[in-house]
Amino acid sequence: MIDFTSIQQMLEDSRDAGLPLWKNIQLSDCHHQDITPEASWAKMSAMLEAMTQADENYQEGDRSHSGLVGGDGGRMAAYGQGGNTLCGPLLTDVMAGALRMGECNACMKRIVAAPTAGACGVLPAVLLPCRRHFGASQEELVQALYVASGFGMVIAARASISGAEGGCQAEIGSAAAMAAPALVHLQGGAPEQMANACAMAVKNLLGLVCDPVGGLVEVPCVKRNVIGAMDAMSAAQMALAGISSQVPPDQVLDAMAEVGRSLPHTLRETGKGGLAATPFGLEYAPKE
Repeated sequence: MIDFTSIQQMLEDSRDAGLPLWKNIQLSDCHHQDITPEASWAKMSAMLEAMTQADENYQEGDRSHSGLVGGDGGRMAAYGQGGNTLCGPLLTDVMAGALRMGECNACMKRIVAAPTAGACGVLPAVLLPCRRHFGASQEELVQALYVASGFGMVIAARASISGAEGGCQAEIGSAAAMAAPALVHLQGGAPEQMANACAMAVKNLLGLVCDPVGGLVEVPCVKRNVIGAMDAMSAAQMALAGISSQVPPDQVLDAMAEVGRSLPHTLRETGKGGLAATPFGLEYAPKE
């Protein structure tokens, strides 16, 4: 838990304290957990290590119990090795990472819910390539996780991170909105740019429904992790370029909460609507 219920408050508190945003978020978490900064850092480092291990230990031959998910992370990585990709080496690496992590979750491997298991692929997919492509250090990546967690906690407090409550905008959308400011941090951006990146990432996926085929966090969830990662990349780059969200970030989150409440129950993780209600989806529906 943290002390902030708005992005504006989080930024202003950090500014008044004269602290980097990541550090103020860490100290707030230490206060609520009653732990030292060193203990907090060790926990966050362990999360980064878990993400790294899940990515490195991915097995292309693994398949989920349903048979719907598996192997696509390997396919994307192999495509990237061909050297003539549509999106270039970095974005192809990001896409492959999102698929790998989403498949690890579907195959019951160890992952980090960020903020949820169904959205676990977004944050590591954008952070881990920063080590490979930009030389980001362990310390910088852990700091970025604090930034992501701060924005994630505000989203949870002000809107939702639950697909059952707010649709997939609350899961993949929230993950993208956490990853975007983390990327801005890694690129040396200002806290205001982080806030704008968060807002734009949410806006890009506002209204995204939660319609898992067969009620499983597999189709379309794994591939939506790719979209969330690409959303985070584009929102971060827009913010770093000096582009801002015309709608203030906290108002964007309030809109996200209202949209989530407006979604019919069939589009909130019940497996009753959207892709889950297609002829293909009905083949995997639980038998009553």
